[in-house]
Amino acid sequence: METKRGTCHCKAVEFEVDLEHGFENVRRCNCSICSRKGAIMAAVPLDRLRVVRGADKLSLYQWNTMQARHYFCSICGIYTHHQRRSVPTEYGFNVACIEGVDLSRIGPIGASNGAGQSLIGEVP
Repeated sequence: METKRGTCHCKAVEFEVDLEHGFENVRRCNCSICSRKGAIMAAVPLDRLRVVRGADKLSLYQWNTMQARHYFCSICGIYTHHQRRSVPTEYGFNVACIEGVDLSRIGPIGASNGAGQSLIGEVP
């Protein structure tokens, strides 16, 4: 198990993720919010992500079914993580927030079908 640290842009929010096998289930989602924010996400079980500083600076955004819980820094606006609607036992987190990550070396980036559309070029 490796613990990685992530922050929003202004560093008001800091979180840690425990990664058992590195970044897993790396993807972009095509739902209405994810396609607009353009984040590359990975997933961990709920007990493997902890907000260690700035929980009071997080804003929560929910819509439609109100099941997914999207968290953003209220100061700089960066999306840090969300509790997934499709798998509520997991957090999706913004890989670009992780210290020292090089997105060009992440490997294949899959697609999540949050919008319920057929996906062309879907990477499993």
